[in-house]
Amino acid sequence: MAKKRKARRGYRSPGSRPGGGATGGSDMMAQIQQMQEQMALTQEQLAAETVEVSVGGGVVMVIANGNQEIQAITIEPDVVDPDDVEMLQDLVLAAVNEALEQSRKLASERMGGLTAGLDLPPGLL
Repeated sequence: MAKKRKARRGYRSPGSRPGGGATGGSDMMAQIQQMQEQMALTQEQLAAETVEVSVGGGVVMVIANGNQEIQAITIEPDVVDPDDVEMLQDLVLAAVNEALEQSRKLASERMGGLTAGLDLPPGLL
């Protein structure tokens, strides 16, 4: 025969509050909408912010915006050697990767303030 459980005093189901009503779902929706608006504004601002990376003593320069979009690549003409294309390719690759990494950090810093207090998995934004 199964034992009967006593009801716990003071227990409320998640999302309930004293008095029997549910928590303000409309308040939460308003907060979510406000956060979405702030995130959209921040993304617009990130599109206007840029990071600039220079490698090889300044022979290759890459500019990326805060949305991880490459805006410009500049290569000094005297570094272009048809007999050593591989070196130039390596410099461009290194500059692009570093610019994208700095752009991701910039975006993470800007968005991090908006999502503070939320339990989001790393890398979600």
